[in-house]
Amino acid sequence: MTGFSPEELQLAARNSGMPLEAMRWDVTPVGLHYLLIHYDVPLVEPSGWRLSIGGAVSAPCELSLDDLRGRAVETRAVTMECAGNGRARLAPRPVSQPWLHEAVGTGEWTGTPLAGVLEDAGISSGAVDVVFTGLDRGVEGGEEQHYARALSVTDALRDEVLLAWGLNGMPLPPQHGFPLRLIVPGWYGMTSVKWLSRIDVIDRAFDGYQQREAYRMRATEDDPGVPVTRMAPRALMVPPGIPEFMSRRRHLPAGPVELFGRAWSGNGTIADVEVSVDGGASWAWASLEPEAGPFAWRGWRFAWNAVPGEFELCCRCSDSSGARQPVEAAWNVGGYANTSVQRVAVTVTVTEGPLTR
Repeated sequence: MTGFSPEELQLAARNSGMPLEAMRWDVTPVGLHYLLIHYDVPLVEPSGWRLSIGGAVSAPCELSLDDLRGRAVETRAVTMECAGNGRARLAPRPVSQPWLHEAVGTGEWTGTPLAGVLEDAGISSGAVDVVFTGLDRGVEGGEEQHYARALSVTDALRDEVLLAWGLNGMPLPPQHGFPLRLIVPGWYGMTSVKWLSRIDVIDRAFDGYQQREAYRMRATEDDPGVPVTRMAPRALMVPPGIPEFMSRRRHLPAGPVELFGRAWSGNGTIADVEVSVDGGASWAWASLEPEAGPFAWRGWRFAWNAVPGEFELCCRCSDSSGARQPVEAAWNVGGYANTSVQRVAVTVTVTEGPLTR
């Protein structure tokens, strides 16, 4: 498939990516953080909203926002990436939200640890999964549904998982899940259910559409696949210089240039970043900035003496688990986790003229 369909353009108009120059901020401004909204943004009256907790628990309950705010409070810097980030660069292109590289952002999320809430509810000994259901409702795969995802009991009880009501020091805006959302650090964004209304502990594996059909790595349509879970390692750079309006090709004058970007992974901390200025023919090590936290992206820098000519800049990373970002990722049906390296076309001019670095 070559051209984008009207349906894909509708999705692109509803959902927004983070301009790559926003990686200059350690914490992404709320209005620049990426957004993927599956159905419609619900209108929620906070005074009447309650979080219901039930299923295989000994003490089912309903909690208000004030109840949750009265519990232990934590703020975590978390990098979140859409599982479909990079989908539009696959060939053939899977038809869905046409992300390039920009479906990412890092927020400071404030809330209470999920583990304490579940422990107070009393998880039954035979429990298998914890299901999180949002207020957003739609039709997908022929099924009318509320958006719902599940974690295993073990993953749900991890210390870092939050029930979040705040972002960057402010209440959650409507598009980010007001009044409450789940935050699962290290996992792709589809796991962090927004507009949370119910938590149900169940004694079997959850088989809702978003778990059974969506977000699975499948080589063919008939392949049952494996679930998409944690973020694969990825490095991106802030494109240097200034852009040509339509093509976004970069232009900058010859001379010393400091390339800058971010790298992250859901399976460990970032161990190294490499940069290529010749389209991947050769690579050199970048310097890493101090870690901002166990679940936040890490800054990197690379000194480049740009000479006149045409260049293709690339970057890649590896994490502490030993996983390395591929130059070209394998194709899959849903277009998930395409971590093929970013390629930035650059024209370097002889003299500075009107251009600035």
